[in-house]
Amino acid sequence: MTTRREQTSGESRELILGAAAALFAEKGYRQTTFADVAERSGISRGSIPWHFGSKEGLLLAVLERSVEVVRTGLPEEADLDVLTVGLEGLFAQPTTKLFVTLLVEALEPGSPIHDRYAAIHEALREQCRRWLARFPLPAGLPVDALAVALIGAGIGIHQQWLVAPDKVDMTGALAAVRFLVAGAVSEG
Repeated sequence: MTTRREQTSGESRELILGAAAALFAEKGYRQTTFADVAERSGISRGSIPWHFGSKEGLLLAVLERSVEVVRTGLPEEADLDVLTVGLEGLFAQPTTKLFVTLLVEALEPGSPIHDRYAAIHEALREQCRRWLARFPLPAGLPVDALAVALIGAGIGIHQQWLVAPDKVDMTGALAAVRFLVAGAVSEG
């Protein structure tokens, strides 16, 4: 049975994680301070290191939470329309902008988030592989390669849309990806 103190601690932790994810996505990891997170979350600044140890610990917790959002947010159905709807739904998640914002940090030598960031990509590829395994693919087209291509296309479309939302029709671009996948599946 959960005590009231444990429940309050869990609620505080979730408020801090939500505020940190939003701020890291808006301002970047380096520009976000504990004071910013405290102000946004409504939780005292001193509670943040108590829950997470350090700013890096907070970032790693945000990324772990984000990986779970990705894993649970992708559809399981084997329908080509799910590709467009599923990716667009995933891109609407607040944490998805965080992935784009943190890409540069993940690429830096010795980055503390490199492995977590790679885990996000692997979760996306694994879900895509499971989804693609339900379709007949053409001989010579490995499911792993197609999963990498689809996730790459989706991430690229999303990044372009974040940079220039008035110039990029995300729905149309994802529909084009769906069309390409439908062509590959019909050849299989």
